[in-house]
Amino acid sequence: MSKYLFARIEKNPEKEKFASFGKVYKIHRETSLFRWTGGILLLVLIALFLPWTQNIRTKGFVTTARLEGRSQQINTIIAGKILKWYVKEGEMIKKGDTLLQLGEVKVEYFDPQLLERTGLQMAAKTKAAQQYMEKSMAVDQQQVALSMALQAKLGMLDNKILQQRLKIANDSTELLALRNELKAYVRQNEAASIMLDSGAISRVEFEKRTVNYQLSFAKVQVAQNKYEQSRQELSNLRMEKNYVTQEINDKLAKTRGDKSSALSELANVEAEIQKLKNLYANYDARNNYYFITAPQDGQITRAKKAGIGELVKEGEFVLEVVPVSGTKAVEIFVEPMDLPLIRLNQTVQFVFDGYPAIVFSGWPSQSYGTFRGKVSFIEQAAGNNGKFRVMVEEDPTYRIWPATLTLGAGAVAIALLNEVPVYYELWRNVNGFPPNFYISNEDPKTKK
Repeated sequence: MSKYLFARIEKNPEKEKFASFGKVYKIHRETSLFRWTGGILLLVLIALFLPWTQNIRTKGFVTTARLEGRSQQINTIIAGKILKWYVKEGEMIKKGDTLLQLGEVKVEYFDPQLLERTGLQMAAKTKAAQQYMEKSMAVDQQQVALSMALQAKLGMLDNKILQQRLKIANDSTELLALRNELKAYVRQNEAASIMLDSGAISRVEFEKRTVNYQLSFAKVQVAQNKYEQSRQELSNLRMEKNYVTQEINDKLAKTRGDKSSALSELANVEAEIQKLKNLYANYDARNNYYFITAPQDGQITRAKKAGIGELVKEGEFVLEVVPVSGTKAVEIFVEPMDLPLIRLNQTVQFVFDGYPAIVFSGWPSQSYGTFRGKVSFIEQAAGNNGKFRVMVEEDPTYRIWPATLTLGAGAVAIALLNEVPVYYELWRNVNGFPPNFYISNEDPKTKK
């Protein structure tokens, strides 16, 4: 058609006019559309084979890795009423600074000299305990004295018993001798009676022998009585020994009872002393709880109570303190489908709220303004939102996190996974497949 048109132009007298038309519309020039289209397709084809880093995106907020570095509630230990405030909201505090002062509201603690009076009661009970101890020691000495007296008395009675036994032996010997003498006089008297009947002796001689017999019989009776009396005295000495032993044993038993009573009273007094010591320590500690101090350095962020004279209960929350120091971390929440892809020490990149960043999802090395962390904790139970909590700490080998990063600030987390071609990532997203399970080459044990 173009040849036919140019032939017409040569034959046409308005040849110059058609030549201008061809120059303007360049109908004789070949187009480059096919070259551009082919180049673009070639670039797209090359891009499909570029490496792409798979990742999991989620949101979280800034917190601290250690529990003592997180927001802390300041609670009251005792019930009371607020007398004075020493701080205000937003103020920076140091550890040990006084935050507020409480006043007493319980009747049993109204006495301003309660601690002093409790100390006096302890001193009085201590003196009573000392007296009971001295009484116990005196009873011990009394027992020793009674034991020594018993030994002395028994020794004296043993000597008397020995002497009495010797006396009984003498009386027995004397009685035996007199009985033998009486037997001789009996025979002589019988012989004298026969001799008197035969006229061999006179009656005077007979009466003389009779008198000797009666005297000997009387001596035997006296010796018998003396022997029986000695035996009775020996029995009395033995009874006296038993009586003395029983009497002193009764006294010893009484002293042991007195000692037991003294020790029992001492134990009761010592128990009361310990109870008073406990009360004293509690009163002393309670005096320290009237002033609430800061447990660590931080900033007062919120006060639940305000004003003067407002009542607070035991353990009630009055202030909130945010520590200014501590290792920061990010708390993120992962879907159950993505949880198997998260592991300890896995690299996670962050974009913090308020800090500009340019993020290339598939090429993290080309991103700008991001910060890096390592997974330090993975919760094994889903929360109320149906997601699993993961704690990520700062990676000290990479870019340091901003010092002005505050607790509670938002963060977008990008957990880096395996590297795959771009065409595979597009195919995976079109089909709704999860990312590949990533195994680090640095952990040969896991790889096996």
